[in-house]
Amino acid sequence: MEIKTPEDSKTTLTDLVLPGETNPLNNLFGGELLARMDRAASIAARRHSRRIVVTASVNHVAFNKAVPLGSVVTVEAKVSRAFKTSMEIFIDVWIEDRESGRRTKANEAIYTFVAVDDTGNPVPISQIEPQSKLEKDRFAAALRRKQLSLVLAGKMNPKDATELKALFE
Repeated sequence: MEIKTPEDSKTTLTDLVLPGETNPLNNLFGGELLARMDRAASIAARRHSRRIVVTASVNHVAFNKAVPLGSVVTVEAKVSRAFKTSMEIFIDVWIEDRESGRRTKANEAIYTFVAVDDTGNPVPISQIEPQSKLEKDRFAAALRRKQLSLVLAGKMNPKDATELKALFE
């Protein structure tokens, strides 16, 4: 399998926040933003694996800044690390200032997807080679997040979580 870069999977979805998508404070519903992030992440995962993909988990979501009614919101997703059959997708959410056009990061999330065949069985995927400093940082952190998840689920002995242990040494 060929080695890919995070940029190969980059997906950008831009849309307008409409009245029917907002809460009583006239900000985008969190669930609506989660759905947009899931769509962008699934496209990024599909671009990377060239397979059917399914959401395995939502590992992290930070609603740091409200997304007001009428905002132009952009969701950017890229594969941050590929494992055997799963891949971590890092998602950045930006809102655009109406007057200046300047973009501000509003939110971020990390999802995990699994590539599957036509019967739903996991299939191997290509690995990635990060290019930028940010991509390299996210790539390294993905392994620590995976190890933590496995330890918490009882699927990995904490003594075997070498990347995680290195943080505390």
